[in-house]
Amino acid sequence: MKRPLKIANVLVKVNECIHSGRYYDTSHAIKRKNERKITVTEVLYVLRNGYHEKRKDEYKPEYDDWTYAIRGLTIDRKDVRIAIAFDEHEMLIITVIEIK
Repeated sequence: MKRPLKIANVLVKVNECIHSGRYYDTSHAIKRKNERKITVTEVLYVLRNGYHEKRKDEYKPEYDDWTYAIRGLTIDRKDVRIAIAFDEHEMLIITVIEIK
């Protein structure tokens, strides 16, 4: 089976989803945000202002799709990586990692 193509400009799609409110946290992301004390505001700030960390993207055969890594600093300078994916209409926030 052939892998689906990656989204060429993932940051444009991220911003479109945020702007239109088409995003949600997975239960895993909610758990990790709580454990790491990272707020929704911080997540959205990194997604809007961070960069696409292409080398951390992963193909997930169980979903036959890609997850994308967006990395950046929060306003209070936490270094955060956010793994996201897309379904037909929305952006899924998969997990949130603070880089120490």
